[in-house]
Amino acid sequence: MTTHSPQSPRPGHGLTVADAMDPCDYQMADDGTVEQANDILRGADIDYLLVRDHDGRCEGLVTRTGLHPFLARSRYAERTAISATAHQRGPFAWPTMGLALAAIAMRIKHLAVWPVVDEDGYILGVLTADRATGLLTAAPDSVKPAALPAAR
Repeated sequence: MTTHSPQSPRPGHGLTVADAMDPCDYQMADDGTVEQANDILRGADIDYLLVRDHDGRCEGLVTRTGLHPFLARSRYAERTAISATAHQRGPFAWPTMGLALAAIAMRIKHLAVWPVVDEDGYILGVLTADRATGLLTAAPDSVKPAALPAAR
């Protein structure tokens, strides 16, 4: 006769991305230029900007660091659309995704910030590695993801 011991609850069980996501106040269309994105980043003193396509769905996320190669050549910054730059693209997190799983995915993908979208791809907010780690560390039954990247 084989007996099975009761399974312990999954690490971070119950916490989802929705519990940890933050609103994203700054977005721009993918046909906006690198120069426009840089103006928003500098003016709002933020490190990342969500990019949406012509239908309003999440296209990706651009960072100050990702814009540097284009800003070094000012004529490229004026004419280059954000959609033509190398920036973080999907897949994105969704609100019902387990937070522990999202933290692991962020660690593997080396993401400090991850867009959160609904089932149709519309932006709901962002998940930061710092926030995910903080909530998982505070949860009594959580796993502490090792070495998540610091927010940029």
